[in-house]
Amino acid sequence: MLNPSRYRILAIGKIRKKWIQEGIDLYHKRMPGLTIIELKDGNLIRETESVYATLKKSENLVALAEEGEICSSTDLSNRLKKLGSQPLAFVLGGANGLSPKIKASAKWSLSLSPLTFPHEIARLILLEQLYRAQTIQQGSPYHRD
Repeated sequence: MLNPSRYRILAIGKIRKKWIQEGIDLYHKRMPGLTIIELKDGNLIRETESVYATLKKSENLVALAEEGEICSSTDLSNRLKKLGSQPLAFVLGGANGLSPKIKASAKWSLSLSPLTFPHEIARLILLEQLYRAQTIQQGSPYHRD
């Protein structure tokens, strides 16, 4: 079973749209223990330094990138299940994306879609997919094949 307390989301930039924040709050409440850390946006070098300063040594980095692995919700759930109790830090870039250094050091690179989303929407989609992965493992009717 997924344990949201083993996950952290390191997100570059602030949420400025109220409707997106409301969606994020909804899924965040459904996953007690999941931590979201907002990092200041700026230039790519400072953002990269901020990610590495925040990353815990025990965490495996998961880079959210458009060139990452594309998988179904069920595949994501299964992948997270296989990773078991490993602590994961999902890193979402800001307007400039993620640096090549972060992408190269990631244990896994995940794409939410071949489409490009604003970082605020990408954060909401990631949270919803983590929640969906949890409900798939619980056999909840939330996910329908």
